[in-house]
Amino acid sequence: MTMDVSCCLQGKVALVTGAAGDIGRRTVELLSAQGAVVVAEDRKPDVAELAVEGRIITLVGDLADEATAARATALAMERFGQLDILVNNAGRHLSRSALETTAADWDAVLNVNARGTFFHSREALRVMAPRGEGAIVNVASISGVVGIADQVCYAASKGAIVQMTKALAVEFGRRGIRINAVAPGVVMTGFLDDQIPDGRARLARRADSHALGRIGTPEEIAGVIAFLASPAASFMTGAIVMADGGYTAM
Repeated sequence: MTMDVSCCLQGKVALVTGAAGDIGRRTVELLSAQGAVVVAEDRKPDVAELAVEGRIITLVGDLADEATAARATALAMERFGQLDILVNNAGRHLSRSALETTAADWDAVLNVNARGTFFHSREALRVMAPRGEGAIVNVASISGVVGIADQVCYAASKGAIVQMTKALAVEFGRRGIRINAVAPGVVMTGFLDDQIPDGRARLARRADSHALGRIGTPEEIAGVIAFLASPAASFMTGAIVMADGGYTAM
C-alpha cells in the first residue's frame, strides 16, 4: 500500500530560507507540488527565478538579520494570511583548520547557521503559537552529530541547530507545533563549486564513507524535509533524522 502525498500540503503556507540553493530550490518545488504556497527567501537575487504567480513569492534579504526574519514572516501573513511551515535551510559552510580559523570566520558561519535559524524560528513561532499548530524543519548536518576534522565552525553551528531543535520541540510541543531536523550526509550541491576547489570531485570520492556507497542528492533531502513538514510526521517532534546514506552507521 502506498501513500498519495501529491496534495498532502494543500492549503498550507510555507517559508523556506536558502531557497536559491540546490536543496532549498528542490524543497520549494516539492512543497509547491504537494499543494503548499511558498515564500522563498535567499540572500541571492536569483531566488526570483522561483516565483510562480499565486504559488511562490520570493524575498531577498540577509539571513542572519532578525529584521529579515520578521519581514519574511510578515510577507507570508500579508500575502497568504497564515504561516504553517518554516524550513530553516539556509546555511554557510567552512572547511578550515581550527588553528587558522579567525573571529570573522566564526561570526560568518554562526551568524547564518545558528543565529539565522533562531530568529526565523522565533518569528514563525510568534504567529504559529496563537493558532496552536505549525511545523518547523531545520536543516542540520552529520557535522552537528559526529566529529569531522577542519569543520569546527560549521560543526558548532550545526550542533547548535540540533540542540535548538530539541529545546524548541519541548517548549512548543504542547502548543501544537512540531519541530524536527534533518541531518544530511554528503550531498552533491552547487555551493561546492564556489567554496571548495574541485569540490564536486573531492566529495564524490567520499562515497565509500556512506553505507549506501554513494553520496546524496538535493531531491532526496527535500523529500525528507517535505515528509517532516507534512501530516505524515504528525507524531514526530524533537527528532534529528539522519539522511546520510548510512554515514553515521559506519
